[in-house]
This record gives sequence, C-alpha cells and structure tokens, in this order.
Amino acid sequence: MTTVHSITATQKTVDGPSNKDWRGGRGAGFNIIPSSTGAAKAVGKVLPALNGKLTGMSFRVPTPDVSVVDLTVRLAKSATYGEIKAAIKEESEGKLKGILGYTEDDVVSTDFIGDSRSSIFDAKAGIALNDNFVKLVSWYDNEWGY
Repeated sequence: MTTVHSITATQKTVDGPSNKDWRGGRGAGFNIIPSSTGAAKAVGKVLPALNGKLTGMSFRVPTPDVSVVDLTVRLAKSATYGEIKAAIKEESEGKLKGILGYTEDDVVSTDFIGDSRSSIFDAKAGIALNDNFVKLVSWYDNEWGY
C-alpha cells in the first residue's frame, strides 16, 4: 500500500532539523518526501482478517489537501478488473453508501476537496496485470472524510 499524501501542519515549511527523521526535516512545500504511514496497521485493526497482511509507505506531496491510496493486491481467488469494479460499485451503492464512493470520471485530487466519504474508488486509475494481481486506486480528503 502506498499513500500519496498532501502536506500536513506537522511538516516543515523550509528545510530544517527534524527529531524524527532527516527527510521529515525537508521543506514540504517543494519536495516529494518518502515517509512512513500508519495506514496499513490501521486497516489491520479495523479489518482483523487483514492484520499483518499489509505493509505500506507514504509519499508526502506539496498539495494542500486530498490524498490517494495505491493498493497492490495479489488475489487468492481470480477476478477480472471488471468484476472487482462491479463489486466495489455495488457496495458503494449499498451498505457502504456514504462511506465508500465510486467514480469512472477523469478525476484529479482537487475534485475531492470537502468529500465526506472515507474512500472514493477510481475505476479508471486502477490496472490489472492479470486476474490475480491488481492495483486499486482510491481517493480521500485527508482533512475531511474519516
């Protein structure tokens, strides 16, 4: 799992010292900064079946708001990308309506500013290598939707 995460108030505006890590001390407004993320561990807490099965990292980018997750998945059971999209769309219109979104529009990060949903699946951004290996992409407003 890789998150491409907008800058936050805890990041430096210019290069300076950081107690946590050298990269974290670099100016956030003009750098792409590799960083750690707690997102994978958080998923394991919310979905115990996935506990210990995910790892992740983050790239902090100089945008004011909205982040995106790139999830690379090896499937135990084969499924086409079309089948995956259909299942996610069905859930976004059913029991996860208002929490999970689904879009087939040609979107960019600013399209999700103020979106209260926790995750908006981007059907056009994902890809499949084959029916057992896929990359799924989902947006979220890191200052709004939880």
